[in-house]
Amino acid sequence: MDFFELTTEPISIESVARRVVPPECGATVTLDGYARQYTKDKATGEVRETEYLEYEAYEPMALKEMEKLIEAAKSQFEISNVGIVHRVGRLEIGETSVVISVAAPHRRAAFEACEWIIKELKRTVPIWKKEVYAGGEHWVEGDASA
Repeated sequence: MDFFELTTEPISIESVARRVVPPECGATVTLDGYARQYTKDKATGEVRETEYLEYEAYEPMALKEMEKLIEAAKSQFEISNVGIVHRVGRLEIGETSVVISVAAPHRRAAFEACEWIIKELKRTVPIWKKEVYAGGEHWVEGDASA
């Protein structure tokens, strides 16, 4: 069963991963994206210490785009089920911001689809991240190469 959600609550990685497992599959690949302490500015190369992150989303469109991503991934890769849960609001360092789980009969397709989904999610889904530092803050745009 596919699913896609936004939440303000902490995400249980295991619960997302286990929800996508059908009996015909032999592999589930799960991405746990979380808030890191240090971020390198792509333009200047400066490394900044992040205090916390804030995520905002345009919820109706974000959910529609997540659904489209799942449909597109299922048409491109030999996968069975996909689950995407993204957190919004304030996240402390080390807290999970996004979990993507992909179930497939074979692991290679699950790995490839999971990587494709996170790149496309960052590129197309209207979810915005603000990194807050001791000296200021910075809104980060999506980046398909990240």
